[in-house]
Order: sequence, then C-alpha cells, then structure tokens
Amino acid sequence: MEGALMTHLYQQGHLVVAAIRVLTHRDGVPPSVAAVAAMLHFSAEQANRLCAKLHAMGVIELVEGGFGTRLFVRDHAALETVAAQDQAPAFADAIKQFQEERKALTRKVDAIQAEQAEKKKALYAELEKQLRFKQAKPSGSGNPSQG
Repeated sequence: MEGALMTHLYQQGHLVVAAIRVLTHRDGVPPSVAAVAAMLHFSAEQANRLCAKLHAMGVIELVEGGFGTRLFVRDHAALETVAAQDQAPAFADAIKQFQEERKALTRKVDAIQAEQAEKKKALYAELEKQLRFKQAKPSGSGNPSQG
C-alpha cells in the first residue's frame, strides 16, 4: 500500500509542478494554490496538503505575499527521490523473492537426487539379493549332462 501512495505522490507532484509552470507561463505571474487546484480539478484541501508535502521535500517554494500565497518551482528533480524510494523496495523484494525461489528449487533438486540415489541403492540391493539367491540354489538337479 505504501508503494502505491508513493507512486501517487510522485505522479501528483509532477502534475503540480507542471501546473505551476503552465500557469506561470499563461498568466505571467506565479500561481496560487487555488489556481493550481482549479487547473488540476483537485479539492482545495488536497492541493494544500500536496503543496505542503512538496514544499517540505524542497520541490516547490511557497511564498507569502501581499496577494496571497504563490507557488514557485524550486527543484523539480527532488521528485525523483520519491520514485527512487518507491523502486528501491520493489527491487529488493524482487531480488529476495528470486533468491527464495532459487533456494526452494535447489532444495527440490537435492530431494529428487536423494530419492534417485535411494532408488538406485535399493535396486542394487535387490539385484545383489537375486544374484546371491541364484548362486545359493543347487544347480545339479535340473542339468541333464550330469546324469
């Protein structure tokens, strides 16, 4: 679930940064949180919460002024740390899962080899038993050349 939230923050963060850039270009002034929320069809609460997170991460700058709070892009590349945090556990989990599957496969192969060795041992024991039985059996009674 946490990975989904991180991906959600990553995607929405990029949307907010893009909206700030587009609105700054279109209007010639940095946008307010309300303008970004309106452009992205976010609720005011969602936009404020998201902007606060992005500000804490150093992605955007919130500047209080005479005309309200305005948004500036500070470091859009800081959003990539969210993606890296999201991918690192996924790669680690994938590697761990691969190693566990590999160990399970190795155990299965070892079990099959041990079973085959037991079957081979039992077969040799049975052949040896039959050979001893034939050697212990008197061969003179059924042979016509002796009589």
